Amino acid sequence: MITHYFRTVQDSELKALDAPRAGVWTHVVEPTDEEIAELVGEYALDAAIVEDARDFFEVPRLERSQGATYFFTRYPYTQNQEDVDTAPLLIVMGESFVLTIALKEVPQFKPFIDGSEVVITTQKAKFFIQIMTALTTAFERKLVRLRRAVHRDRARIRSIGNREIERFVNYEHELNDMIAAVVPTNAWLNQVTTGNYMQLYNEDIELMEDLMIDNSQLVESARSVMKTIQNVRGATEAILTNRLNATIKTLTVLTILLTIPTIVSSIFGMNVPIPGATHPLMFGGIIAGILVFVVLVVWLFRKYRWL
Repeated sequence: MITHYFRTVQDSELKALDAPRAGVWTHVVEPTDEEIAELVGEYALDAAIVEDARDFFEVPRLERSQGATYFFTRYPYTQNQEDVDTAPLLIVMGESFVLTIALKEVPQFKPFIDGSEVVITTQKAKFFIQIMTALTTAFERKLVRLRRAVHRDRARIRSIGNREIERFVNYEHELNDMIAAVVPTNAWLNQVTTGNYMQLYNEDIELMEDLMIDNSQLVESARSVMKTIQNVRGATEAILTNRLNATIKTLTVLTILLTIPTIVSSIFGMNVPIPGATHPLMFGGIIAGILVFVVLVVWLFRKYRWL
């Protein structure tokens, strides 16, 4: 679906247009072959690059072709059925337009469209920075949620089970996707500030630099949370190993203790004459002897810290 939006400094709201014009923001969601062909013809785009926007696993990168700049990035998207937690977004900056292509609805664009955040489509550089800032903010919110979840599970480290371990694996997967999206995006943001990809004023350059700092801090924070997850997983493995060792040790001791009366009863259960077999106190004596021997073995185990 193709939608054209337009707003100047003098306009009071963002307007949806029936056809593109200079200064327009064209937003495309789930483009069809016909819509791709229409966009390529309307804006004189590189068809091969635009086609890459339909690849759900497209990685962030920067391309320059036919007078337009193509910025591939990714944004948090948790309602997909793919094995990733981010979705691709292509931002095309032309001489007189801004074009965005996404395979799914971009939640971060909702404030722009409903008017809760003011965007001026004719100010391309500032609008581009607003888009990238919204994506970074979304990643930061997701990271805060993940950090809280990780620390909440870490506080219950001694009661961690299979479900918690599975959650840690999912957390790590989400963090990896986040880092894989932000790091290359930050790399081409640095290229934008140093190259001739769009017209940037001093204020725009400062905003871009702040954005890159935020992205760098986001990556470092994500790696810190991943380190916490790895530490918790390592501690969990150590705790589970100690529990297993203690269980095996307990079972081994019980087996040895139960072996003593088993051996004695086997000896006295043989079908051969045994001295004292007819004595009335023989049974009690055997039981007492077994108990004494068991107590002696327990004492030896505790003395050498085997129990």
